[in-house]
Amino acid sequence: MITKFSNVYAGHVDLGDMGQDATPANERRYGNAHLASVFEKTEAIARVMDDHGFHTLWLAEHHFQHEGYEVIPNILMAAVHLAHLTSRLRIGCGFNIAPMWHPLRLAEDFATADILTKGRTVFGVGRGYHTREVETFGAPMLDQEANRALFEEQVEIIMKAFNSESFAHQGKHYTLPPPVPYRGYELRELTLVPRPIHLPVETWQPVVSASARGLDFMHRHGIKGLIGGGAATMAEKSIYAFQESAHRAGKDWKLGEGLSLGIFYYLADSRDRGIREIRPFYEEHVKMFGPLGFVPGITPAQLAASTKRGGWDAAGVPRVEDYIRVGAWFAGPPEELVAYLRELESRFPGLEYVHLSNSMGTPKTVMVEQLAWLGKEVMPHFTART
Repeated sequence: MITKFSNVYAGHVDLGDMGQDATPANERRYGNAHLASVFEKTEAIARVMDDHGFHTLWLAEHHFQHEGYEVIPNILMAAVHLAHLTSRLRIGCGFNIAPMWHPLRLAEDFATADILTKGRTVFGVGRGYHTREVETFGAPMLDQEANRALFEEQVEIIMKAFNSESFAHQGKHYTLPPPVPYRGYELRELTLVPRPIHLPVETWQPVVSASARGLDFMHRHGIKGLIGGGAATMAEKSIYAFQESAHRAGKDWKLGEGLSLGIFYYLADSRDRGIREIRPFYEEHVKMFGPLGFVPGITPAQLAASTKRGGWDAAGVPRVEDYIRVGAWFAGPPEELVAYLRELESRFPGLEYVHLSNSMGTPKTVMVEQLAWLGKEVMPHFTART
């Protein structure tokens, strides 16, 4: 049963002009004061989620985005701060991009956050998808195989550091510790100080390609999966693949177990009004994510059109109605969203987690209003059963 509701906020500032006739994504540039407003926006989102019993606020680690779309560079520092402003809400790392870190620094920083927030920081790792970020930090992104190999070795190290009183590692990228003299002896092992005290460390990772290699790696390390920004109809193959991987790992998991399924939502008195009001937010989403490969089904010609002002209909750029039709996006009254979530429960009996998120570009006041509405009129239909 669905019982845990979360929200993914990637860290966009209020954009002002939005939609296909507004400023193209690559032409956006904001001053430092406006970019820094992301933290006040994040505080407002966390407070309303805490007030209404949400499970987790997932934040994303990103860098160098003067365009204003994803501008929180350190989610572990943010998690510690937000835990001081809230009483129950968990702050999720969705995700720390491991190739941009030394794995032991990431393990240490998470352990610190775990202790300071009394277990309300949730660990999450990803491989990254912005070349500007990952390659700038000296890690491979264009070479996907090199990126995956580095990521997998880093996660192996992090898990050793979390779970072992002392550990050593010898791999392609890291020799830990290096065999150096230290206070009269040769160094042969390390201890993470401090280690997380809330064990085992709950860990999440995005499910994107859903390759057998990637999913088996997740199950080997007990990592749960977020399927973001898509509906069951579009992610169904990934959901089945995740269960099949669980079975290969000897886990008798139901379909949807160990996953959180993402839907972009917008509540309104009617479907027509919801579509009308969400359209500029959706179009901003396409402008941002289309060139990065996260708008399913868009053709190269449609993608080229989406980077320019206007003319999207003539080019056949997918409309928000197209993704509402397949269930990846939702716009309409609360009772219709409840019915849709009930239908997901019936199809995926192991599904416990969902993340209902506001599209890129949604202003702070609208996000706060939407989250409160969701918490009052949708969530109680599910959370009251626990």
